[in-house]
Amino acid sequence: MPRIAALAQSAAPTGLDFWSARFVTESAERLTVRNDVAEAPSRERDTGVMVCVQHGGGQGFAATSDVSDHGLRQAFAQAQSLAAASAAHSVFDFRDAPRPSATGSFTSSNQRPVAQTTLAERFDLLKEVCASANIGAEIVDRSAALWTTHTEQTLVTSDGGHMAQSWDFVVPNITAVASANNDTQTRTSAGQYNGFCQQGGLEVLDRAGFAQDGPRVAREALELARAANCPTGVMDVLLMPDQMMLQIHESIGHPLELDRILGDERNFAGTSFVTLDMFGHYAYGSPLLNVSFAPDQAHEFAGFAFDDDGTEAQQAWIIRHGILQRPLGGSLSQARVQALAPGMGGVATTRACNWNRAPIDRMSNLNIAPGDSSLAQMVASMDYGIVLRTNASWSIDDSRNKFQFGCEWGQMVRHGQLAEIVKRPNYRGISAGFWRSLAMVGDASTFQVMGTPYCGKGEPNQVIRVGHASPACLFKGVSVFGGAA
Repeated sequence: MPRIAALAQSAAPTGLDFWSARFVTESAERLTVRNDVAEAPSRERDTGVMVCVQHGGGQGFAATSDVSDHGLRQAFAQAQSLAAASAAHSVFDFRDAPRPSATGSFTSSNQRPVAQTTLAERFDLLKEVCASANIGAEIVDRSAALWTTHTEQTLVTSDGGHMAQSWDFVVPNITAVASANNDTQTRTSAGQYNGFCQQGGLEVLDRAGFAQDGPRVAREALELARAANCPTGVMDVLLMPDQMMLQIHESIGHPLELDRILGDERNFAGTSFVTLDMFGHYAYGSPLLNVSFAPDQAHEFAGFAFDDDGTEAQQAWIIRHGILQRPLGGSLSQARVQALAPGMGGVATTRACNWNRAPIDRMSNLNIAPGDSSLAQMVASMDYGIVLRTNASWSIDDSRNKFQFGCEWGQMVRHGQLAEIVKRPNYRGISAGFWRSLAMVGDASTFQVMGTPYCGKGEPNQVIRVGHASPACLFKGVSVFGGAA
């Protein structure tokens, strides 16, 4: 680490207002066993540095995979040239930008490092899990997968900042496909887009119940293939955490990103129905809705001590008792917005997907706090409704307001009792009205730490890791639809 700081200090031009250098090394391994046959392992390793220069009111970035003194000097020169070219055209004077000078470190908790096992041992585990899903001839396809990543990042700044962080990420998944009754249905352990993903070592597999979960996934795939289609109508909806994860992500996370509210994403991923004058008083949801930015939630996928601009990360309420409190905006967006909304706060959530991308505002760990209702109490309160698990599809408009989501698994509730399984369940709503229909929030026994490795945003595109932890939540009067009349 001292060598990295010394390299940056040596390569940076003199006389700049501010500079930073963010060094990243990432290695990843993906393993899959499908129908008891091991597929070829995939391994990647990537190293590089992003330098940022602020000078004369402008800002410039340049990235390079050449982390030698020569490579860094070239990157700094390019960033300085871009800063000079942008100075006269920028909508923001970067001499007013925050200049981080923090020092510190962060390391993922890792009780069982992947490196302490052999490749053969990891494949043996996947073979056992895949074989356990073979519960009959109607299971026509099955797989078990494991994706592990180790990332090291050091950010140094001209003002003395030095932040060293390292992460370990584990993403397991089980998939079973059943064919019965002239239908084919897919069931997964946590979603086809890996909803169960956490920081840590192979102990993440224990928290997921990975070694024991194959038979359940296969059995539920068969139940879905034999089930009736989901009915259509207005009813109560009980969303389990692996679907709440997607609901939080799309209809709270993205619309509250401050750069999107400021218009940065309009020509790519859309805008937001949220406006700056809503913060501090707007009823985003019912009084039961409490949403936090939680970089310190144990094991969660997007936990960190400092964001990629060097701001120290601390827990903060985004929505409190239903009222919108603050946006998901990092220090630069907070500085930009002062002319429009003086005093507007934010959180340390400026992030980049790798060394060759500049940081932008991203949701990180965005969580709903548990309430005081048990799962049994929520089910008992439903006269007519449905329990929904595991996201399968999503669609949401450009302002992140109107949405419709599909789930892998549905189970009807009639007169307070769990009833038949149904397939192809979908529901739709409008963000504000939907969150205001929140009627019960599950207690700690229903709370799960979930997330996704696949949040896309930005030009050029950045696919980033995000965490969402939530209890089960009950919503009243939701429009549900499926293949049944």
